[in-house]
Amino acid sequence: MSNDKIIRIGGASGFWGESDMAVPQLLKAAENGSGLDYIVFDYLAEITMSIMARARAKNPDLGYATDFVSAVIKPNIGAIAKQGIKLISNAGGTNPVACAAAVREVIAEAGLDIKVAVVTGDDLTARAADFAGAHEMFSGETFPDPKNIASINAYLGAFPIAAALDQGADIVITGRCVDSAVTLGACIHEFGWSRDDLDQLAGASLAGHILECGPQATGGNFTDWKSIADSMDNAGYPIAEISRNGSFIATKPQGTGGIVNIGTIGEQMLYEIGDPQAYMLPDVVCDFSAVTLEQIGDNRVAVSGAIGHAAPDSYKTCATYSDGWKMVAPFFFIGMDAKRKAESFAENALKRTQAKLRASNAGDFDEVLIETLGDDSHFGAFGQAAETRELVLKIGVKHRDPKATMLLLKEATGMGLATPPGLALFAGGRPKPSPVVRLFSLLVPKSEVSLSVTVGDDSQEFAEAKGAAFNTASIQRPDPPAQPGNAEPMTDVPLVTLAWGRSGDKGDKSNIGILPRDPKFATYIWAALSEEKVRERFAHFLAKPDAPDSVERFYMPGTGAINFLLHDILGGGGVASMRNDPQGKSYAQILLAAPVSIPQSLQSSLAKAL
Repeated sequence: MSNDKIIRIGGASGFWGESDMAVPQLLKAAENGSGLDYIVFDYLAEITMSIMARARAKNPDLGYATDFVSAVIKPNIGAIAKQGIKLISNAGGTNPVACAAAVREVIAEAGLDIKVAVVTGDDLTARAADFAGAHEMFSGETFPDPKNIASINAYLGAFPIAAALDQGADIVITGRCVDSAVTLGACIHEFGWSRDDLDQLAGASLAGHILECGPQATGGNFTDWKSIADSMDNAGYPIAEISRNGSFIATKPQGTGGIVNIGTIGEQMLYEIGDPQAYMLPDVVCDFSAVTLEQIGDNRVAVSGAIGHAAPDSYKTCATYSDGWKMVAPFFFIGMDAKRKAESFAENALKRTQAKLRASNAGDFDEVLIETLGDDSHFGAFGQAAETRELVLKIGVKHRDPKATMLLLKEATGMGLATPPGLALFAGGRPKPSPVVRLFSLLVPKSEVSLSVTVGDDSQEFAEAKGAAFNTASIQRPDPPAQPGNAEPMTDVPLVTLAWGRSGDKGDKSNIGILPRDPKFATYIWAALSEEKVRERFAHFLAKPDAPDSVERFYMPGTGAINFLLHDILGGGGVASMRNDPQGKSYAQILLAAPVSIPQSLQSSLAKAL
């Protein structure tokens, strides 16, 4: 086989419900001489699985990403077939068989000969009772009552996808697999990698990680957003040109908006990875600490240096379950003393509601959260807002009875004549109770999960390798940057002038990745952002702000990046949280305001920061 073979993969979807502009854009790019071999789609998040599970419970023909059929396959299948592009998607959700049937129906109507494959076995919901003694892998909580379970899915890997492609599949549909597996599966098939090609598996997994969030890699959520704001209406979707050794070039279609540079790719590399030397996937444990990024042309970044370790022996498995109801209502205050007016209003509304709950023996709220927007409160003790005359107040409550949550809204809006002046009620619609859906993560041995690969009418069991337990204590950590000297005068500058940043969630944890704009800045950033300093910045969000292990810090010498992992910081995370930011998406922006001490001689050379 040729060592210079390259496959080109376009990433077309980062979540269920994303814009449908990606596939036409990528097909047009292929027509213009930049042919693609694959287009991959990632639709799934934990909450998505619970929504799909409820849909399937109501209708056995649902439970998958219906827009994969209606917005991708139906309007584009002719062009896809003409160009010979293969599709890999986890659009199957909780019902991949039904998704494949719907796709085959569209193909038949178009009169095309396209082979569809399905990977199944991730859905463990029927085995809920088997996990009764399990403990949550992060919190240690016991497994919830099986009758409250909405979904249980193991995060499958890429080798079953590769097996489907080996059997001639043109479209592969899976249920829950890790986001990067749709990319890695294509590479395993094309390059013939074995399970022992660990560095290659890690490199292509990183390529999948870059592609999995669509235009986030081409300027979406970019720290330097102003530099590309005028072009993001036509944001380019990412393309990875992957080589046999697992290295790749990240790019995008010509003539599209956004940008591909070290900043956008570096931010996406750091996004939600936790420990960068132990990024656990079903097929390989990845170490991204030595990865290097090189700008080799306009909108072209070369990525190399990923290291792989043997695959783990268990699948990460996520259960979602119902845990009562919540109601979150916004109120708007305008005028002098807006914050104090809002606080008084919230206090009295809660007192009225709780009095009625006691009178009816309904029990108090399980949780109450009062937040404000417009007063710099998200910056905690480091907020700088002066007295504000415009404020958004948000009151959130949780209760076992949805009627109890609505009682708060009734009492609050009924206080209109008794509240301080300046309350402006939004008339566009009343909030409604919504189910609290919690996440329970556990490890399930691979030997206890049965997988199948069905290509056309031929279904075969897939034998997954057992893997080996991975011990994080065995990781050899890199030396941190040297401490800066004190030979010259120093000055403080905001971190954003020295670095890019991206943050996100993993359950009730938040990851904040900080990437130096120049590697020489790493020593000053490391010195300024200790675990203690980061705990101080986020003390108002951390469940245990005084616990030393509530913040972990990891150094990545390949780029000089720092990855922070903040534990128990999202109020339960996802749909379980009532926070204004339940996924920690704004946390990097909060940290980028922190001061960093640098030599005065460096200040004049800094690029103008956003």
